[in-house]
Amino acid sequence: MSTIKRINHIALVVDDIEAALHFWRDTLQLNLSHVEDVPDQESIVAFLPIADIEVELVKPTSDESGIARYLNRRGPGIHHICFEVDDIESCLEILRERGVELINPEPVIGTAGKKIAFLHPNSTHGVLIELYEVTPQEPAIRLARARGLADRAMNQGQVVAAGVLGFLRGLRIDGDSPQN
Repeated sequence: MSTIKRINHIALVVDDIEAALHFWRDTLQLNLSHVEDVPDQESIVAFLPIADIEVELVKPTSDESGIARYLNRRGPGIHHICFEVDDIESCLEILRERGVELINPEPVIGTAGKKIAFLHPNSTHGVLIELYEVTPQEPAIRLARARGLADRAMNQGQVVAAGVLGFLRGLRIDGDSPQN
């Protein structure tokens, strides 16, 4: 079997990323390395590295995503443990031969371009396990996703500012009531 190199991360599902960051970053004093928008998984992920592993705070961005369904069923908390492997395809083949139920029979591209696959908790004594293999595209994809999140935040900020300005323009000088 492909060698499991290390625990890469522990993912926690949260319903409020800012409140979660208040605890993990501000109270426990963990460093926030970055926040990434992951549109194909309909989530935003905050990365907090500790030595050579990360705590990932995962917030769904849509009510229909798998993360949102998990959050609605179980509430916030540990979602999965991720192991880094050398060769994910051979690892999945060996696990399949050993009767392990795979959520992803073939790897998919996850955050930052990693090849990932999940093992079903039915085969792992109740723990959702992610396997991942680093790809050469990872640095470029991570940068593009961080830029996408920054662009989205700036655009949303401009929409909010325009709304506030519109509201303020609708107020009469004496402040009694909006103009019609």
